[in-house]
Amino acid sequence: MSVSEKRVYKKLGYNKDESEKIVSSLNQLLANYHVHYQKLRNFHWNVTGGDFFELHNKFEELYTEAFGNIDLIAERIRVFGMKPLSLMKDYLEHSSIKEVSTDLKSREMVEEILKDFQILVDNMNECAEKVAGLGDQATEDMLISFIKNLELHHWMLTSFLK
Repeated sequence: MSVSEKRVYKKLGYNKDESEKIVSSLNQLLANYHVHYQKLRNFHWNVTGGDFFELHNKFEELYTEAFGNIDLIAERIRVFGMKPLSLMKDYLEHSSIKEVSTDLKSREMVEEILKDFQILVDNMNECAEKVAGLGDQATEDMLISFIKNLELHHWMLTSFLK
């Protein structure tokens, strides 16, 4: 790409290459979040046993938060003039988080969600470092907010398992 081509594309002060790096990182997070979201809904619908009421409500709280974060990530991608991943096959292809069975015990469900939180936080930290290096404070701020919330949820679910 020539210097003049780089100057032609400017979105929010970022050239095409910088925007693509930011969006690529956000799409990876979007894919992970979508699989995580669906897993939470699966668990919400299928949890059984003595923990039913507590976990049924907790999984709903978590998937509602995840849904909001998914929307913020997709909208942030659109801010850069690009399109977010939006097909389930793309989410499954790009996600480090994997689908699981519907017949897990409640403890196994919580353990799965804790694993997802670790993947999401790692993904968010990598993305935050990348965008900070490019001077994208708005995306970095969004990610830091997500990380704080996931760390709190991680602590609570870890305490639940003890």
